[in-house]
Amino acid sequence: MKLFHGWLSSASRRVRLCLAEKGIDYESVPVDMAAQEHHSPAFLSMNPNGVVPALVLDDGRFLYESATICEYLDDISPAPSLRPDDPFARATMRNFIRWTDEKLLPNLLVLNWSIALQPVASQWNDADLAEKLARIPTPERREAWRRIAREPYSDAEKGAARQALLALIPKMEAMLGAAPWLFGARYSLADIAATPFIARIAELIPEAVAVDAAPRVADWWQRVQQRPAYTQARIERFDAALRQRQLTPDAAARPAA
Repeated sequence: MKLFHGWLSSASRRVRLCLAEKGIDYESVPVDMAAQEHHSPAFLSMNPNGVVPALVLDDGRFLYESATICEYLDDISPAPSLRPDDPFARATMRNFIRWTDEKLLPNLLVLNWSIALQPVASQWNDADLAEKLARIPTPERREAWRRIAREPYSDAEKGAARQALLALIPKMEAMLGAAPWLFGARYSLADIAATPFIARIAELIPEAVAVDAAPRVADWWQRVQQRPAYTQARIERFDAALRQRQLTPDAAARPAA
């Protein structure tokens, strides 16, 4: 299989974590989002939404949407299972993952794109911008690119985005309860879905995941980082990874360690 992904993309990180937990070999194909490679005709033929990641199967078929990809990987490689056995718990887990995508991801986009993509997009002239916007298939993403190119998110907007991300903390505290993982004794796709968001919260608002503020989440976060898959999936600090890519522009194209 081939995974077309972005190293700093939260959805891509989710799929890399799942692949690592499953021990599935794949070819890493990094996508340069600043160069809008994910809006090229070749990429859009794999994912018409024009967002990373996209998974090319051994038989040449494509899958997109990180939650869908992760469930597919759990189906084709059922051990270790990353979903609850109980059908109701599985359905509830899907709702949690959907909640992270709908409520958290748009706010993470505001924060991440402001530092990762805005410096490039702000340099485009009007003709370049119009040409690039025309290639973006969804109105929501067109508006996001327009904003970082011409109307950067304000400090107030970024502050609101950071505050919105914190809604994950009390939800996870309640879900963890006496169990080690979000859906009981078994590490699951829900834990994988939450990891990229907690990773960024821990960087942006470290006090939010401190033991005195959220003891269950703090313990969960420490155990997540100790899993071998976390290292294999290269969940690097966002700021450190950006600095490294600025110093060595070819770093984004290097294979996974």
